[in-house]
Amino acid sequence: MGHDHDHDGHDHDHGSTLSPIEARVRALESLLIEKGYVQPAALDALIERYEHQVGPHNGARVVARAWVDPSFRARLLADGTPAIAELGIGGRGGEHMVVVENTPETHNLVVCTLCSCYPWPVLGLPPVWYKAPAYRARAVLDPRGVLADFGLRLPDTTRITVWDSTAETRFMVLPMRPAGTDGLDEAALAALVTRDSMIGTGLPLSPGDAA
Repeated sequence: MGHDHDHDGHDHDHGSTLSPIEARVRALESLLIEKGYVQPAALDALIERYEHQVGPHNGARVVARAWVDPSFRARLLADGTPAIAELGIGGRGGEHMVVVENTPETHNLVVCTLCSCYPWPVLGLPPVWYKAPAYRARAVLDPRGVLADFGLRLPDTTRITVWDSTAETRFMVLPMRPAGTDGLDEAALAALVTRDSMIGTGLPLSPGDAA
């Protein structure tokens, strides 16, 4: 459901560079393997999937294709799931995708107010803040303030539409293509697409930012 607001790598380095959370994850991995709850090969396969097959780089490919291929863009906006599947992307958590397009007049923001439904095959693991009650509540009540917290200040004339994801329908934002990118190929364009720009809490990078 949309709400309009018209105002306003699996690394085994065991050196001292591990953060506390990384150290805890490594310890948990070791314990699970030692107790026989998880096979090392299965764990490596799972990590490989989330590092290389599932993640925001998939969504970035979708966005870049839409930027360069008007017919694909039209299919994507008309019915997101089969269009995304054309790029070999899909699966559990990405069955009922709706893609909403940012324009100079409208900016889209995605939230899941009831839980934390998220299109994992396209965007990978959800950021911690996406699940936080403060984000889930304020995104609907004060989207302009939430965007400002992320450093994104839009003109007062820009309408902000908030899309509430559910287990049945998961939303993804198609951000506007940055200026100065006419000479870039699809791979270079994909490198400009950030996870936050596909949630709506950010914008794509400019070519200078990416460099």
